Amino acid sequence: MTLIVSATNRPNSNTLKVAKYYQNKMKEKGEEAQILSLTDLPDTIISDDMFGIKSDSFLKLQEIITNSQKFIFIIPEYNGSFPGVLKVLIDACKFPESFFDKKAALVGISSGKYGNIRGIDHFTGVCHYINLHVLPLKIHINAVHRELNEYDVLFNADTVKFCNEQIDRFISF
Repeated sequence: MTLIVSATNRPNSNTLKVAKYYQNKMKEKGEEAQILSLTDLPDTIISDDMFGIKSDSFLKLQEIITNSQKFIFIIPEYNGSFPGVLKVLIDACKFPESFFDKKAALVGISSGKYGNIRGIDHFTGVCHYINLHVLPLKIHINAVHRELNEYDVLFNADTVKFCNEQIDRFISF
């Protein structure tokens, strides 16, 4: 199974809109994908789940992550990098079974003009450390608020083309 991670805990985010876009495109190509929004992380993740006392809520998420073989991370830019809540998730998950020797695609988004290039590079380093194999084609969507139409669907021809290419490569990865 593929798990699409909407890598922010910000409510009603553009990150989740892009995650849903990817989920729909995967479905159109005959691939099922589930979304994990980091808005769904349990409140206990910082105090308990990171340090061995796993809540029932986190154990359900852990099972989903462990059973996933592929991940698509939709990662917004936070202060020139990726959101800390994403690192908290990675740190709280069991090692090595959560991510070791599995595959990932990375999509950076930002309201600025660089599409979270630096954050995707930073997260690539984390992926390599946990032995999560990263698809070389990484997407960077800048000015994401101008890339989504009134239906929260990406519409810019170049963006759609590159996202489709990434999805096609990821399916065969």
